[in-house]
Amino acid sequence: MDDDTRTRAAIEEHWRASERGDVVAEHVLYADDAILDYPQSGERFRGRGAIAAQRGGHPADRHFSLERLTGSGDLWVSECVITYDGVPTRAVSVMEFSRGRLAHETQYFAGPFAAPARRAALAEPMPGRDIAVA
Repeated sequence: MDDDTRTRAAIEEHWRASERGDVVAEHVLYADDAILDYPQSGERFRGRGAIAAQRGGHPADRHFSLERLTGSGDLWVSECVITYDGVPTRAVSVMEFSRGRLAHETQYFAGPFAAPARRAALAEPMPGRDIAVA
C-alpha cells in the first residue's frame, strides 16, 4: 500500500469515527503538536488533546457525511456535510500532513443560501440537491 492510499484510508476512518462519536479514533491521525484553525471564528487549537477536547465537548447532536476527498502527498481536502441538531452545514477541511501525521488542519463552514434568480438559466442542480432561488 502506498503513502497516498494509507493517508486516504486514515482520513476516511477519521470521518467515520467522527460520525460514530469515537473521539479517540477520530484523532489518531493528528500529530501531538497539531494545529486546528477555524478562520471564521478566529480560533486556533494547539495539540491533539486540545483539538479532541473541544470536539468531544460539543453539545449538539452531530453527524458527518464525507462527500469528496481529494489530495496527495502532504495536502488533502475533505468536503463534508456536518449536521448539527438536524441542520446541515457544508464544511471544507484542508489537511496538511508532515511525516505521516496530520500537522495542520483548517476548517471552513458555510450554511446553505438561495441562488439569485438571475443565474437560473445558467445553472443546473448539483446531484442530490435542489436549487433554492431567492
